[in-house]
Amino acid sequence: MITCFIRYEIDPFRKDAFAAYARTWGEAIPRCGAGLIGYFGPHEGSATTAYGVYNIDSLAAYEAYRTRLAADPLGRENYEFAQRERFILKEDRIFLKNLSQPHGPQVTP
Repeated sequence: MITCFIRYEIDPFRKDAFAAYARTWGEAIPRCGAGLIGYFGPHEGSATTAYGVYNIDSLAAYEAYRTRLAADPLGRENYEFAQRERFILKEDRIFLKNLSQPHGPQVTP
């Protein structure tokens, strides 16, 4: 299992457009085969940094998932929405492995 972290630089005046984009991926990504952890937008600190995070079995599974996502009507519509509205200024993708599992119990203060 690997985790894809997508780092976005977004237009700080178009956070609402990014939020709509994120909600749409909340439906399309799981349907196309990735384990969506979530999309995260600015709250405090940077007004331009956002993330999308999901799990996928392997890089081969990622390639198949991307093909399904590009063919999915909702996925295609969301790509077109982002291109048309231009609220994403930059996008970087990295794949990482979780090295801390299994996790210990969460301590509540």
